[in-house]
Amino acid sequence: MNQYRTLTDGMRRLWQRLSQRGLIAAGVVAGCTGLLMAAAMAQAQQERAATTLSAEVKVVTLPVTVRDKRGEIVRGLTKDDFLLEEDGHPQTIKYFEQQSNLPMILGLLVDTSLSQRLVLEQEKSASRSFLAQMLTKPKDTAFVIHFDYQVELLQDLTPAHDKLESALTLLQIPGSDSASPDASGSGGGGSRPSRGGYGTLLYDAIYLASDELMSKQQGRKALIILSDGVDHGSKETVLSAISAAQQAETVVYSILFAAPHQEQGGFGRPPGGGRHGGLGGNWPGGGGSGGGWPGGGRAGGGQRYPQDTHTDGKKILEQVSRETGGAFYEVSKKLTIEEIYTKIAEELRTQYSLGYTPDKANTAAGYHKIHLTTKEKSLTVQTREGYYAEH
Repeated sequence: MNQYRTLTDGMRRLWQRLSQRGLIAAGVVAGCTGLLMAAAMAQAQQERAATTLSAEVKVVTLPVTVRDKRGEIVRGLTKDDFLLEEDGHPQTIKYFEQQSNLPMILGLLVDTSLSQRLVLEQEKSASRSFLAQMLTKPKDTAFVIHFDYQVELLQDLTPAHDKLESALTLLQIPGSDSASPDASGSGGGGSRPSRGGYGTLLYDAIYLASDELMSKQQGRKALIILSDGVDHGSKETVLSAISAAQQAETVVYSILFAAPHQEQGGFGRPPGGGRHGGLGGNWPGGGGSGGGWPGGGRAGGGQRYPQDTHTDGKKILEQVSRETGGAFYEVSKKLTIEEIYTKIAEELRTQYSLGYTPDKANTAAGYHKIHLTTKEKSLTVQTREGYYAEH
């Protein structure tokens, strides 16, 4: 618009000079004025269109971890060390940096179904230490969600260690009285009610954490799942949960922590294979128990898609982590949960951030597969396998 004003001011001065000298008829001046104004408006429209186009350019960002043959993290690489393809088409890497300077946004998703009753206290203790060592800068934040027969946000995003500590204290198995009655978190609003219930809404928890929380954040985003990986009663599927995490540009780290000699799915399933409850809280079409989620909690039952009652939880967790660019770990005698958290912390601190703009041949809506390697063939690249493009 500044250029438009400049042109119109210039036209007025030109008209005054020409009129004073009697060199041009008023009708001709008016015609020239109209043409010049039309040209100015067309130029302004073109500038607005160019601005809109540049704002709509899609930049795909990838969190990247590189390891050598021994499994050690490789540092000091540049964008020239990588080869990138999308849907089989070579892509140009335009943005590249270490992510250590970006804010850390963490989401802790803890399975509190009956299958976790023998390991929950260990998970709580290790999670306290992990969050304490990861949230070291003012802009680093985390939230805590538990899931069993419902998904509940115990603590929304916060940098405050005391609030996260309170949320972890609230973690308990449905029907137990292990949580402190004085504990409170801004998400849960006090101690959790001790109500019985069956279900393990793993997929719903991933979906809600990604779609409702992570999608609104900028920085290094990661979900940490503590579970045996067996879902019972979710309305989402594993594919829709993965899609939500990919669209939110969030990596998922899965920690399989099951009680010794436990048969997967044996405790979280209601008698007779039925499912508990309906859509909870203030979710559209819902009713029943709420919880600490903005707008209410989500309870199981009435699932949108049929779920496999004989799911291999380990394979599910491996799939979720692999397709989002994270990693899968299993607690064992040789690898404790504390050691796993140390590995995740190191990985998050040393990730590369890689960005590119897909070429015109790859702008269609839908899923696009990403293939990233290093020119050094002995190195292994860990990143998400693709992304979903919208219309």
